Amino acid sequence: MGDGKQPFHKSIIAGGIAGAVEIAIMYPTDVAKTRQQLSTARTVSMLQTLRQLVQQEGLANLYRGVFSPMFAEAPKRATKFATNEQYKAMLRCSDGSLPWSRAMLAGALAGATETIVNCPFETVKVRMQSKEHLSRYTSTADCLVKTVQSEGFTSLYRGFEPQMWRNAAWNGVYFASIGYFRGLFPASAGQTKQQQMLVSFVAGLLGGGLGTLLNTPLDVVKSRMQNQVGSAVQYRWTFPALVAIWRAEGTRALYKGLGARFLRLGPGGGIMIVVFDAVSAWLA
Repeated sequence: MGDGKQPFHKSIIAGGIAGAVEIAIMYPTDVAKTRQQLSTARTVSMLQTLRQLVQQEGLANLYRGVFSPMFAEAPKRATKFATNEQYKAMLRCSDGSLPWSRAMLAGALAGATETIVNCPFETVKVRMQSKEHLSRYTSTADCLVKTVQSEGFTSLYRGFEPQMWRNAAWNGVYFASIGYFRGLFPASAGQTKQQQMLVSFVAGLLGGGLGTLLNTPLDVVKSRMQNQVGSAVQYRWTFPALVAIWRAEGTRALYKGLGARFLRLGPGGGIMIVVFDAVSAWLA
């Protein structure tokens, strides 16, 4: 995925379509995840969260705020793929090889750089998903306008630091895992397209799952920071926030939404890489 074997603009098209398909399928799990992470009470399961949401708010709210990540796909993918290729070129060994450890570093740096573009979209998305803001914002555009008008443009970058660490952790593990697992099962002359797709799906699934396990505490902090409105700021920096949540709510609170994130970023990672490969083949 984004391995530089096709023109850059085709990588962006394939990545954008792959990301949009993944969002369309998996977005309700992201809404459930955010609701769980923002709650300071004992968290119910993802299915219970979704059931309560549908019963109290209706089916449409399973996709509340979905336009924000949809609009983010093209610039986010462009930034990630472009910078990942640049970082890989910088980190290649003198013989042109790229060990998995350096692929991980390149992915981590690309993920961190992507935060500059994606953080405002994430802030709007989290606020739209939050139960406490249901009456405050009527749409994604309304949330964006009201946030900037009442809090200033820089408020869109609340949670930038934990999102940077979160993105770096997930992308580093994801890109390195894809290369590693594909290396274990290299394509052969007799391999069918279905077998190649299965290898890609498993590589994306394992990479996404490992990255999710590593970065969920950072995602909890990010969600809580981005949901802070106005001057009511409880969390300012990532690592003090991690300690504060752990002391007040226990270790389990740092992994709120883990099940929903596994479902979103594990299978979601598999779906995304399969769609990416399929669109790339179609564009070739």
